[in-house]
This record gives sequence, structure tokens and C-alpha cells, in this order.
Amino acid sequence: MKVIIVGGGIMGLSIALELRKADDLEVMVLEKSIPGAEASSAAAGMLAPQFEATGPGPMFDLTLLSRMAWPKFAATLEERSGVAVDYLPCGGLQVAFTDDEVHALDAKISWQKAQGLRAELLSGDELFAREPKLNPKALAAADLPDDHQVNPRQLLRALAIAATKAGVGFKSGTVRALVETGGTVTGVDVDGEVLGADVVVLAAGAWSGLVSGAEVDPGRVKPVRGQMVELQLRAPIFTRLLKSAGGYLVPRADGRVVAGSTMEMVGFDKNVTAEGLQKVLAASIQLVPELAGAAVTSTWAGLRPWTDDQLPFLGEGPKPGLLLATGHFRNGILLAPITARLIGQLVRHEKVSVDLKPFRYRRNSP
Repeated sequence: MKVIIVGGGIMGLSIALELRKADDLEVMVLEKSIPGAEASSAAAGMLAPQFEATGPGPMFDLTLLSRMAWPKFAATLEERSGVAVDYLPCGGLQVAFTDDEVHALDAKISWQKAQGLRAELLSGDELFAREPKLNPKALAAADLPDDHQVNPRQLLRALAIAATKAGVGFKSGTVRALVETGGTVTGVDVDGEVLGADVVVLAAGAWSGLVSGAEVDPGRVKPVRGQMVELQLRAPIFTRLLKSAGGYLVPRADGRVVAGSTMEMVGFDKNVTAEGLQKVLAASIQLVPELAGAAVTSTWAGLRPWTDDQLPFLGEGPKPGLLLATGHFRNGILLAPITARLIGQLVRHEKVSVDLKPFRYRRNSP
């Protein structure tokens, strides 16, 4: 069986590596540029379902399953590639600066603890004992010790190497359209060359709606720009992920700090703007005032695939022969292991370990 994956980011590469566990599957990844060059490498690398969640539901359950898979996923990937992905079980603090934010954190902690998760509200001495460099104006924080991080650029390098070693094929070019026979997707047109396939997996992130013939409505998968800043300190001054209403900080072991992020509906514009950087830096300095003196070493922007209901599209696409793995928005890195597992089960015609009804493409249809 031959499988073509459209998109060489975190999703495409993770799925490709998963599929190559079976020697009878021939796998090719199509990418318009260097694998991982878009949103995947632009991410901060937070593995933080408890940070991101607004309430219980199928998306939260999916992110928790994927977080559980991450330690083994990272270890296996490092073993197969020889590249460290810097998986770090650092924990995080979601910080409140107003009374309303404190009440919201208290409610968040309550429903997460009711699900058996570790979460605790810290204030005063307890809070600053955890992170002494936090802004003393912080009123409280949710301590979420099981939210972790990974280095996205190292991760993408490791995935590309591991996939190549596993026998995954790669082809660069522009996907002109999906090819179909009798209403079933049977291949891909790449720069005029038709490549046949038994299954096509669409994992093109924010560009998924632009793939001709897929019939994925571009209004249902939209790009959202996120502007980012990298700061450099002589040595780390905090160790946990930090998040406020305005932004987040991801500390690296070498003193770098990744700060993010804006959320802008500006189409496929990847420009970094003065206004965007101002917002990111203001939120960073509010969280840790000492960052005002840090050197700005890099700025960039990525386009994340957004859906109206904030749920990804996983499973069968609008046409037979097409599987979808897109619309992961801010959780692409986090959801890579579980997405790869589920797509692998579908391709191999195995029992799927998660109910995919909430994530089906036609979920809003009768």
C-alpha cells in the first residue's frame, strides 16, 4: 500500500514515521519547502494541555492522551535519530494579575482537580518561592506541574532524520491538486507529475484549505498569525513555563526565553510588526520584569491552522481515499503523537482508540 502525506511539518513527519512501522506501507511526504519550515518550527514547544484548556471536553481529553504519550515519543525519537529534542518536564504557572483572573484560575483548578489532575492555586510566599523573579504584582498562579516543553526545531530535525532512516520518501514541489478516479482520491499532482496512492493524508496545516481537489473549505481552516520573540539572558532566571492573560514565556536551559504570542487573523501574511512585538514584549516584562534588560536575539511569525470550534479535523475527509490531520491550531506540537497513532490506525484498518466523531470534517452536518 502506498500513502502520500501532503505537508512536511510536525503532523506530516510524525504520521510518516508512525506508518513506517509497517514494512508493507510505502510512505512519501510532499512539502513545498524544507520539512518543518512553517508553523511547526515557529512554535514555542509547550506541551501544556492544562494551560490551554478552557473546560473539559473531547479536545481536552485528546490533549491529555497525547501528553501522556510524549515521554515515550521523545525517547524513541531521540534513539532513532540521534538528535536530542530537549523534552523537559518543567511544569508551569498560569499567573493572575487581577481579582477576576484569580477567580477564573480558581474555577479552572476546581474542574481540573475533579478530573484527577494535579493543579493548585498559589499566592504570596508560596508563589514567589516557586519563581522568585515573577512580578511582585502577581496576585496568584495556578501551579500545573505536569505541563512540559520540547524544543520544536530540534524536534523537527529529529523527526526528519528518523523518518529518512525509516525509509520515508520526500519530494519537494507544489501540490497542484489531488487526483481522483471515480470520486475516490487516488493520488496527487505535484508540479504536473501525477503520483498515485492508495491513501492521501492531508496534513498541510493552515494551507490545507488551498489544496485543490480536497474539498476542504478554506473558511473552515484559516491561518492565524502568531508573532514570537526570543530573548537571551546570561543564565536562566526562572525554570517553569509562565503564562498570563497577555502571553507566555518558555525558558530554555541555556538562558534563552521564547516569548509569545499574538493571535491575528491577517490571512497568509507572516510579517513581524512593531505592534505585535510590543504586545509580546509588554506581556513578557509584566510576567518577569527583569526581562526588560534581556537581549532580543530573534523575532519571527508562524501561521497556525484555526477552526471555528477550536477542534482539529481528524479522520475521513470529504472524499474517499482522503484522510485529514489538520486544524490543530495552538496544539500541533502537543497533539503530534496521538494524531500519528490515530491516522496510523485508520490507514492500517485497525480499531481506532479514540472516538473521532467530535473531530470529523462533517461534524456540523446532520
